[in-house]
Amino acid sequence: MKWRTILLQYCFLLVTCILTALEAVPIDIDKTKVENAQPVDSAKIEPPDTGLYYDEYLKQVIDVLETDNHFREKLQKADIEEIKSGRLSKELDLVSHHVRTKLDELKRQEVARLRMLIKAKLDSLQDTGIDHHALLKQFDHLNHLNPEKFESTDLDMLIKAATSDLEHYDKARHEEFKKYEMMKEHERREYLKTLNEEKRKEEESKFEEMKRKHESHPKVNHPGSKDQLKEVWEETDGLDPNDFDPKTFFKLHDVNSDGFLDEQELEALFTKELEKVYDPKNEEDDMVEMEEERLRMREHVMNEVDTNKDRLVTLEEFLKATEKKEFLEPDSWETLDQQQFFTEEELKEYENLISIQETELKKKADELQKQKEELQRQHDQLEAQKLEYHQVLQQMEQKKLQQEISPSVPGGESKIQPRI
Repeated sequence: MKWRTILLQYCFLLVTCILTALEAVPIDIDKTKVENAQPVDSAKIEPPDTGLYYDEYLKQVIDVLETDNHFREKLQKADIEEIKSGRLSKELDLVSHHVRTKLDELKRQEVARLRMLIKAKLDSLQDTGIDHHALLKQFDHLNHLNPEKFESTDLDMLIKAATSDLEHYDKARHEEFKKYEMMKEHERREYLKTLNEEKRKEEESKFEEMKRKHESHPKVNHPGSKDQLKEVWEETDGLDPNDFDPKTFFKLHDVNSDGFLDEQELEALFTKELEKVYDPKNEEDDMVEMEEERLRMREHVMNEVDTNKDRLVTLEEFLKATEKKEFLEPDSWETLDQQQFFTEEELKEYENLISIQETELKKKADELQKQKEELQRQHDQLEAQKLEYHQVLQQMEQKKLQQEISPSVPGGESKIQPRI
């Protein structure tokens, strides 16, 4: 359904590529049958993990809302702005009691989960006397003032939070990739410092050779260009390149037949290009870099084709893009091996940050070691006291037994005479 596709695009943006989970188009497909292709059952398509800390809650709320006919009908007629603005949240007041009860329970479970997270964090910091209710304010995907009931405010906050978080998620992924590359270079340099001059030269030579091998790859087509799509048409779809037809291509790669190319379906189109540069069997090819390249390609195509910026490509948008000059005569595509991820200044700043963090970790480790030693000392002391106490008890028991049993005189008669 249209509304579910739109909502899922804002709520279930891909974090990692799961191309292997996609149903590939058969090589011997008959494109004449595309018009009558049966739509994929949306219930069978598992939405990917968004990476948001409230991902499971988000999915459960959408699943429950889908069961209400009134709400589903309203969302079918909704446009992007109505969903993003939260105006549809008011419709929650009209859903069935059964649905509201389920939503209430989901919210209570989510609040309980967040409280457990807060408690675990505070316990780890050994903080006491903190107002847990006040700390719930930091979570903006639900209304913390009413932890028992799921209201229209909750749906509004959930949609807005997910939209905002996911719109910034690609940027966060780029930042994480940059840190990854800086850490990789930092570790390489630190390793070189441990080697003698001869070994260091060998490692440097090996490093340069691996770079050359990685950079020696076939030309990568510009993502979204006619050449790139025709290559998919021919090699993946098994069709004659001379018969390339943008409309048929769109329908072939709209895997779930919802009338849109979403980000997952777009990323699937770049597999052939990525395989020219990256091979998991090659030591010189970094698969983390491959996923960054996939992300760059998808962002580029979305910026060029997705005119209304709803993270979905309609057939109309797709066909208009194929009429542009850039589609027929694109610029050459610069792959990651032609990019500079960071400057020396940024690397030094990052290494200083690592040094500070390592110092703090060492300080904490030393403190923990001291605590461990102190606990061991107290344990040994308690064990010694326990042993001493046990010995004293044994001595007292023996003395008591000796007092109760009178010593016998020769002949077996007691020294103590009975009283008359």
